Amino acid sequence: MKKIALLAIIAFTAAGVSAVAQKSNKKGMKKVLFVVTSNDKLGNTGEKTGFWSEEFAAPYYELLDKGIEITIASPLGGQPPIDPKSADPSSATEDTKRFDADKALQEKLKNTLKLSTVNQKDYDAVFYPGGHGPLWDLVQDKSSIALIEAFYTNKKPVAFVCHAPAVLKNVKVKGEYLVKGKKVTGFTNDEEEVVGLTKVVPFLLEDALASNGAIFSKGANWQPYAVEDGLLITGQNPASSKLVAGKLLDQLK
Repeated sequence: MKKIALLAIIAFTAAGVSAVAQKSNKKGMKKVLFVVTSNDKLGNTGEKTGFWSEEFAAPYYELLDKGIEITIASPLGGQPPIDPKSADPSSATEDTKRFDADKALQEKLKNTLKLSTVNQKDYDAVFYPGGHGPLWDLVQDKSSIALIEAFYTNKKPVAFVCHAPAVLKNVKVKGEYLVKGKKVTGFTNDEEEVVGLTKVVPFLLEDALASNGAIFSKGANWQPYAVEDGLLITGQNPASSKLVAGKLLDQLK
């Protein structure tokens, strides 16, 4: 009987330690906020836009598979629009195929948080995927502007890819544009010309950031290229998504 009692005590203690460890691991898990557009209109063209699926999926799984907890928010909350061109089979990657088959993520996307309800204190970093959608809503969104400033001033990484660096256009820290004197990249004028939308977008990302004092650099069209300047991480195009995620992961270690 004593032996049985002793074994029961050991099992109970082990279970308790395991529960505490799990709770500790959960508590210590890094949390990243993904912010996506709610805009589905490509200017006045009558065509649809939204966020670019690869730019969302590649970083999402890169972070998720490393144990990062991810929350998604958008200006309007609820289901954000996906750029239909990014969902075309010709644009498919292993990450977008995983994204398409991920029922849990699809359900999560249907219930994005409303951006105005989000507090940077609850997260360790913020990431913005691109697509043309953000050029019309997130660039002007006061909650987004304030959120980026809050993350940055609280010494937390802020990361953007492709068209997403455009949302930095109106972000200031201590009265100066956040990008002033900072090394950045993003979807280039040349790339916008190739996709035929220079006359459709409200402004050219490369020109806007340079006008705000950014040190803009770029790689070859459509090739992976990312720049890190302190807490600020930017990527040039869809192919740069994993590079940005990798740099963000390094900062979260």
